[in-house]
Amino acid sequence: MPRLLERFPERPVWALFMFINGFVIIALLALTARLTHTPFVFPSLGPTAILFFVTPLSPTASPRNSICGHAIAIACGYGSLCLFGLQHTGPAMEEGVSSPRIFAVALSLAATGALMLLLRSAHPPAGATTMIISLGVITHPAHLLLMELAVAILVAQAIVMNRLAGVEYPLWRNPARPALDVPYLAPGREPR
Repeated sequence: MPRLLERFPERPVWALFMFINGFVIIALLALTARLTHTPFVFPSLGPTAILFFVTPLSPTASPRNSICGHAIAIACGYGSLCLFGLQHTGPAMEEGVSSPRIFAVALSLAATGALMLLLRSAHPPAGATTMIISLGVITHPAHLLLMELAVAILVAQAIVMNRLAGVEYPLWRNPARPALDVPYLAPGREPR
């Protein structure tokens, strides 16, 4: 990357970097999904990939926040399904949006956001992950584990490719940035 950046304008080089990495990882995960007939690719991986390759030094793009954020989302999404007895029902798109589904979706998103803040693991794409589950799109427990595995594979690619490109992408958490990315707090203020 440093040689490309010396010869070409920065924005197109980074755009190409995003294009190649986004295409490669999502294509590989989609191919894995096709071969294994499992939901190895799901919508919230897209925004996660964009964070990794467009704003890799953002706290929300750190491996820790990504892995923990999606894990929290998966647990909250499935927990809300179980709480409202929806774990064995079909997706809301087929079954309709019942009162229990409304509460399950609302609870899953609220709990995911609150837990990510409490555990200092803010990762906005995880909001989509919890809704994918609480809306009943992906509900099989083994598939939920595959979702987290797909996130881990995406994180591994982000570490390798960003570091090869010369980006000081963290292996777990970005030490140069605050652990909690909350825009409404004054700089240097940590919530109690």
